[in-house]
Amino acid sequence: MAPRTRRNAFPKVVIERDSESEQSSSSSDDDDDNGEEPLSDSEGEEVEEKMEEEDAAVKKKGKAPITISLKKVCKVCKKPGHEAGFKGATYVDCPMKPCFLCKMPGHTTMSCPHRVATEHGVIPAPLRSTHSPLEYVFQRQLRPKIPPVSSGILTGVILFSMHQIKPAHVIPNQVCCAVIRYHSRRVTCLEFHPTKNNILLSGDKKGQVGIWDFEKVHEKMVYGNIHTCIVNNMRFNPVNDGTIYAASSDGTISCIDLETGLSSSLMNLNPDGWQGPNTWRMLYGMDINSEKSVVLVADNFGFLYMVDTRSNHKTGDAIMVHKKGSKVVGLHCNPVHPELLLSCGNDHFARIWDMRRLEARSALHELPHKRVVNSAYFSPLTGCKILTTAQDNRLRVWDSIFGDLDSPSREIVHSHDFNRHLTPFRGEWDPKDPSESLAVIGRYISENFNGAALHPIDFIDTSNGQLVAEVMDPNITTITPVNKLHPRDDVLASGSSRSLFIWRPNWTSEAEEQKDERRIVICGNAEKTRKKGFGDDSDDDDMDGGFKSKGKKTKSLKLEVRESKSALVIAKANGET
Repeated sequence: MAPRTRRNAFPKVVIERDSESEQSSSSSDDDDDNGEEPLSDSEGEEVEEKMEEEDAAVKKKGKAPITISLKKVCKVCKKPGHEAGFKGATYVDCPMKPCFLCKMPGHTTMSCPHRVATEHGVIPAPLRSTHSPLEYVFQRQLRPKIPPVSSGILTGVILFSMHQIKPAHVIPNQVCCAVIRYHSRRVTCLEFHPTKNNILLSGDKKGQVGIWDFEKVHEKMVYGNIHTCIVNNMRFNPVNDGTIYAASSDGTISCIDLETGLSSSLMNLNPDGWQGPNTWRMLYGMDINSEKSVVLVADNFGFLYMVDTRSNHKTGDAIMVHKKGSKVVGLHCNPVHPELLLSCGNDHFARIWDMRRLEARSALHELPHKRVVNSAYFSPLTGCKILTTAQDNRLRVWDSIFGDLDSPSREIVHSHDFNRHLTPFRGEWDPKDPSESLAVIGRYISENFNGAALHPIDFIDTSNGQLVAEVMDPNITTITPVNKLHPRDDVLASGSSRSLFIWRPNWTSEAEEQKDERRIVICGNAEKTRKKGFGDDSDDDDMDGGFKSKGKKTKSLKLEVRESKSALVIAKANGET
């Protein structure tokens, strides 16, 4: 018997291709569209006999043919004949699925009423007066602890009442400075310094932590030896603003000295290294309880851990706060009553806990959602409201944690259902809004602004669902999922791809605006930046951004960009031509 060759050992490969004239696989007249004549009866019988012989030969050899399809199919339903996704600034829905924005059938995203008016279907409602014992306790004991609302200094002094939302003209809507391609991977989290108003910290997908003085613009530093993968959350030490805690997907909590860049590991959930995906623990949600002096972190298996900031050691056992095997992506302590803890995760729930009685299945209340919950936050001043962001394109608001929590007070439809190759969108409160109604969140579905497809950052009034402002810049063409409002100034920091942007309100007059100049530092290859624009992220996970950081100050080509009304002039920072 002749030896079996390698060529005969592999099964037959059949490749299906899309014909140029083929319109749909479901059309009844495919043969006519392909320009082929129908087979006669005798020819059809011969073809059937050949197919039967081939099938018998395949069964005899025990090998089934492999079919490779090169036909164009829809990315949503995987069926041929149509395509769904972006075409320029227009999002085309899959005809087999309901509207991508509101998830309801009967219309498309372009004609969705929620796209035209964010307040569509939202019933505005003030704070419900429950007259319950818990509400009485809140008024008598917790309300006096709330700090008084300070006045804001604009062109004059404006005093805000507790029921008046922040006016639109103090919303940061203009980029005043930026650092382009600052990180080597996409930005994942932002945090403002608690005492120095001009310092912004940022973490990225590679595990690096950046420190940027956005008043001086060029003073920036990236520490690249902190973590080995994604920095998911950062929090400042409440008793020492020179150190910051960071939680990463490498399963560690690090305490970083901002002056030296040296870090120490407080907890490592993977001491034996990589043992497979079933045992690798990643840390996502994080917050600090200043009263108990503990760092709270949660992992991708549903467990909560506590680390004492005084001894820098883990305290107690891990507590299951969400479904086993699900990510706990968010933790937030109540700003007025720190014993209350809010968590959210991939099991479609947000839960309220009492830290004095923190054990599995002991949640005070469960807030169900239809899909994954990206974030959940108490309101910044009173702590009695809750804002959640879920993957079903909904922002949900509960007006009072002492009222009826079985259903949210309002559901606001907003486009943020996407997180592949993106940091998940998170709606956050404005910490300076006295009415605790203003929230900021990036938008996924783009809009056509003067021929450009832009993804605005939305400011939404959560009391009625109205869009207060949508801020954008024609040079930022990428999606901006990471946004952080300054706790004291009218400043917005946003992370888009590998770049950071600082937004301020446009208060200047036309004469002053002509003199106004943007201060923008560009890191990396200048030629690529000129061609692609500031916000391009096509090489988000493929390039190093022109620098390698090893815990020292970044060495990169620095450019300063000055923009006037008429033109955009790019000049080197050292003044060379």
